[in-house]
Amino acid sequence: MQLVNLIEEDFVNYRKPGIFLGFPFCTGKCNPDNGPAICQNVKLMWQPRINISNGELITRYLSNPITHAVICGGLEPFDSFEELLSFIDAFRSVSIDDIVIYTGYNEDEIRTGIDILKRYQNIIVKFGRFLPNQGRHYDPVLGVDLASDNQYARRIN
Repeated sequence: MQLVNLIEEDFVNYRKPGIFLGFPFCTGKCNPDNGPAICQNVKLMWQPRINISNGELITRYLSNPITHAVICGGLEPFDSFEELLSFIDAFRSVSIDDIVIYTGYNEDEIRTGIDILKRYQNIIVKFGRFLPNQGRHYDPVLGVDLASDNQYARRIN
């Protein structure tokens, strides 16, 4: 799997500490809707790729007593859907801990992917593009503040 970011102990993106996997691709869908250069993750596009196997990620996760969730973020996990699905498949063979997926897509744009992910337990998806000049708000599913009013998380199964 290729990543652009790997944080072994993330305390920011979910109510539980987790390992953060930064996926390496994005279509840039937020910029056309909201003007150029609004993406907070744009610098990740030029980061060197981290090549790491699902097995190594899972071993690191399981050997860390602090982590209790996997957080998949970005750039955009749904733009690397095959790799995301492969990781989830491998992870579910050893753990039913929460998997949180941060996406900038709206729910209706990735319906097929969501339907596929519904077969797995404990999958949470944060939906919605970042919109500038919106208020931050607390999301009760994630237990953290989100950057704009249109964003929300939902347990999909």
